Amino acid sequence: MMRARNKAAGLIRAARGFTLIELMVVMAIISVLLAIALPIYQKSIVRAKESVLRNNLFQIRMMIDEYTIDKQKAPDSLQDLVSDGYLRQIPLDPITGSTDTWRVIMEDTPVGGSTSSPGVFDVRSGSDKTALDGTAYSDW
Repeated sequence: MMRARNKAAGLIRAARGFTLIELMVVMAIISVLLAIALPIYQKSIVRAKESVLRNNLFQIRMMIDEYTIDKQKAPDSLQDLVSDGYLRQIPLDPITGSTDTWRVIMEDTPVGGSTSSPGVFDVRSGSDKTALDGTAYSDW
């Protein structure tokens, strides 16, 4: 009989739940794990945006070169690449989140000779932020 009471008392104590100390330890462990994981996650998002920016710059520059070779003159704007079918649309600058912030660099000497107007020579990001490698996005 005594044994049954001790067993029942042990079951009641075990069924009450966690102590405050146990809950605080678990919360501390979760906080430490979040403190470690959050910066890594944020850096991976920035790396992904940088990769998209590099790809978009490569594609735009390649189409500027193809347009210039085909037409024997550089495009007057990025919109010319879209209207003549070299691009479906102007790619998004993932750092600024807009298609209107591309910084267009015009050529010094027109390809078609001195009679034609200078066209687009290069394109860069309009962001003033710094990349993970320490360079400015606007210098890419």
